[in-house]
Amino acid sequence: MENKDDPGKAYDKSIRKRLTRTVLIPSITLLVLWAVLATAFFINGLYVRLVAGSVRDVSIPALTALSSLQQERQLALQYLDSPSSGPQQLQQQEQDSDGKLKGLQEAFAATISSAPDEIASKVTALKAQLDQLPVLRSQVNFRSINRAQVNTYYNGVLDSAATLFDTQARIVPDATAVQGAISATSLFRAGDLMSRETSLVSAAFSGSTFAPDDFVQFSQLVGYYRTQLAQISPFLEPAVRQHYQQLSTSDAWKRLNAAEDSLIKHGPWTSGDQNNVPVSAGDWHALTAQVAQGLNQLTIEQADQVSTAAIDSGNAQLRNAIIGSIVALLASLAAIIVAVRVSRSLVDRTLMTRLERLRNDSLDLARNRLPNIVGRLKSGDPVDIEAELPKLDHGRDEIGQVAEAFNTAQLTAVNAAASEAKARSGVHNVFLGIAHRNQVLVHRQLQILDEMESREENSTQLASLFQLDHLAARARRTTENLIILGGKQPGRRWRKPVSLMEVLRAAVSETEQYSRVQVEQVPDVAIVGTAVADTIHLVAELVDNATSFSPPGSQVEVTSRMVARGVVVDVSDQGLGMKEGVREWANAMMADAPEFDAMALRADSSLGLFVVARLASRLRITGTLGLQPRPVRGRAAGFAARHHGHLRPVALRRHPGDRADPVEPPRQRERARTLGRGPGARPGRRARTGKRRTATGPRGTAAGAATVSRPPASDAGPAHRGAVSPVRGPDPGRPGGTARRGARPQRAGGRRPAPAPAQAAAAESRRPAARRPGRRRGGRHQRGRDHRADADGVPQGHPPGARRAK
Repeated sequence: MENKDDPGKAYDKSIRKRLTRTVLIPSITLLVLWAVLATAFFINGLYVRLVAGSVRDVSIPALTALSSLQQERQLALQYLDSPSSGPQQLQQQEQDSDGKLKGLQEAFAATISSAPDEIASKVTALKAQLDQLPVLRSQVNFRSINRAQVNTYYNGVLDSAATLFDTQARIVPDATAVQGAISATSLFRAGDLMSRETSLVSAAFSGSTFAPDDFVQFSQLVGYYRTQLAQISPFLEPAVRQHYQQLSTSDAWKRLNAAEDSLIKHGPWTSGDQNNVPVSAGDWHALTAQVAQGLNQLTIEQADQVSTAAIDSGNAQLRNAIIGSIVALLASLAAIIVAVRVSRSLVDRTLMTRLERLRNDSLDLARNRLPNIVGRLKSGDPVDIEAELPKLDHGRDEIGQVAEAFNTAQLTAVNAAASEAKARSGVHNVFLGIAHRNQVLVHRQLQILDEMESREENSTQLASLFQLDHLAARARRTTENLIILGGKQPGRRWRKPVSLMEVLRAAVSETEQYSRVQVEQVPDVAIVGTAVADTIHLVAELVDNATSFSPPGSQVEVTSRMVARGVVVDVSDQGLGMKEGVREWANAMMADAPEFDAMALRADSSLGLFVVARLASRLRITGTLGLQPRPVRGRAAGFAARHHGHLRPVALRRHPGDRADPVEPPRQRERARTLGRGPGARPGRRARTGKRRTATGPRGTAAGAATVSRPPASDAGPAHRGAVSPVRGPDPGRPGGTARRGARPQRAGGRRPAPAPAQAAAAESRRPAARRPGRRRGGRHQRGRDHRADADGVPQGHPPGARRAK
């Protein structure tokens, strides 16, 4: 069985439609009831009118014709008992009866088709008996029938007529009409009983004999009709009852009753005793004719008044049914309209208004307040949940209960977010605490290595110390990665600009496979101190990525050039590249760095790219990763420094290369070439590592040179404004401009190692320390003066690569 209250069931209809349907169902039911009742009243009124009309159209003509048949019966019996009187009077009465029966037959034909079945069947039976009347008449004329057969026929016709009248009276659906019609039928039966007794006595006078059987029947008929008249007189119509009283008190009525009583008292007689009968034949015929005519007139009057009243009742019922139906219909429609308007008013003004207000308040909380509160909780800001998350108050009814449920849900969500923020803050604090501890240890390790390098004279041992120094620098970068992932800045900072050459060499020196990296085509520009650490870290991650995902022994090229309003640095390798979907994902991440917790949900988190994206976001630069045609398919990454009258903040981007030629004014290019010298650079000589190549050499097009759109000047942060600037003279952090720390020993056989930040100082590493220029001057005593520290105790001097490259 289907559960109608299933919470998972979708409700696609609005509350307004559902409530309107709820209101319309009883309204439609009311209309159906109205239609049924109105139809019933209408049919009942029509039926009463139809029956009353049939009574009026059939009964009254039938009473007149039947009265004539009663006279015909009396004359037929007299003719059979006394043929000597002749058939003239009987034939005259038959003609009168035929005229009246013709009108009755026409009334039957007009009403039988629309009459009810009960009446139609009785009319059919009466017509069948009347059709036998001509046969009976011929038999009477030829005296081929006896008195009993004549009585049986005429009595049967009159009994069928009485049955028809009784049926008409009882099917009328009106109590008053039924009572009046039954009284009219009883009055007709009483008149017929009196007519039968009149026929018996008249036949006795004609035959001069009153047989005992006829006498007994006469006595019974007198008692029957008198009793019946006494019973029905109270139920006659007022006017008819008044006429009956006049008839019953008339002289003819009294004389007839006296004659009947005297005949009963006298008893049967024979032909010899006829002279002793107390009533003469002439008086009997006169009295019975007068009283029979009076009773027949009372019957017709009663039937006429009853049928008229029934017709009026039927018309009244029809009128009342029509008027009542119209009134009921209007009342039903008014009730439906009022119910619909009230329901819509309830829905629109009360329910829907409150629901819309609840929806708007809920959406405001869900779209505005809750994200703001959750964002502040994630950022670690203190939030008073009770004050900044007001409860929705919509009353105490069902809507108010929904609001309370929403209050509970949002409070639970905010508390969960607060708990999550606290847990994440704790994890970040632990994360950063461990990273800072490792950073301090690595920093102390580098200090010890500096001291050991400054005292070491053996080139072999010095090379080993340089390897340890390199590993320590990589460990420091890994520690700084942890700090960046924790949302903080690494401790290394520089106050003065550092040349781009030294920054690139320092970044390369932190790469494990630095010997595969070649740095060339470096413009004479510098990066402001506030952006040096992030730039070194950023480039080191890109170079490390290039060496890790390219064939072993292949070369990774780091080139840079001046472009329109800036400098582009390319990091190119000969790897197989990235799939389209993966590259798009990486570009999207670098364009909009995600939160670290969302990044940690991926199975392949690509933490290096995430660190690059975070640094790029901090430096307010964008980038894409892409491919470019070259002899061996590979990848490229780069960063660009742009200027507008002077060099602007460093920007990083990873996408297919920008081959645009420098478009800066000649004065700006000359200034960058003559004034931009980094540590270890001599006047008039370009610092380089590895074998130098021209732009049109065998190397061809860089695989994926990157260009970057500079953010608007208003978006550049104050910390990085002017992050790249020209450098004049030697390294501002070390007198003499030497960078001893990056030097590495030369391999056996006089060959240079693979391009690395230490190539520029390879020759110096083989000379005795006493004869190397700037050895002691650039040693730890000098570093003690130059390596100043910020408030957090992190050195502010040269980038690590600057201490390695010469």
